[in-house]
Amino acid sequence: MTFSDDTRARIRDSFAKQSAMALIHAEIPVIEEGRAEIEIPHWDGVLQQHGYVHGGVVGMIADSAAGYAAMTVVPEGTSVLTVEYKINMVAPANGDKIVAKGSVLRAGRTLLLTKADVYAVKDGTETLCAVMQQTIMAMHGKGER
Repeated sequence: MTFSDDTRARIRDSFAKQSAMALIHAEIPVIEEGRAEIEIPHWDGVLQQHGYVHGGVVGMIADSAAGYAAMTVVPEGTSVLTVEYKINMVAPANGDKIVAKGSVLRAGRTLLLTKADVYAVKDGTETLCAVMQQTIMAMHGKGER
């Protein structure tokens, strides 16, 4: 498959269907072949008791960023679904915004191995706060709802 503006539009349409992403005020500013980025602002609705972005929210954006990276390399008419992921929190998610940078490590016909690095951005400086590795299943011929 060749990456195209149609692929980018398909991913933007899919992202718009995720009410969970709207709930946390997430945006998808970067969609490129084999890569996608999702970011959220630091706001009261996603914080835990210490004032950091909650680890579950960090996992949400990491999962989606890597999943959309996978979607950039599968054929049209193929949807993707997370099979599993493992995430390590390495620093508090404390910044003006949190950015998950997803990428494809290996794309097979059915299973794709992806990763996401999540950064807290404060005053323009990125601090790595989480690292995730994920397995994605390509569901050929199965669209989204």
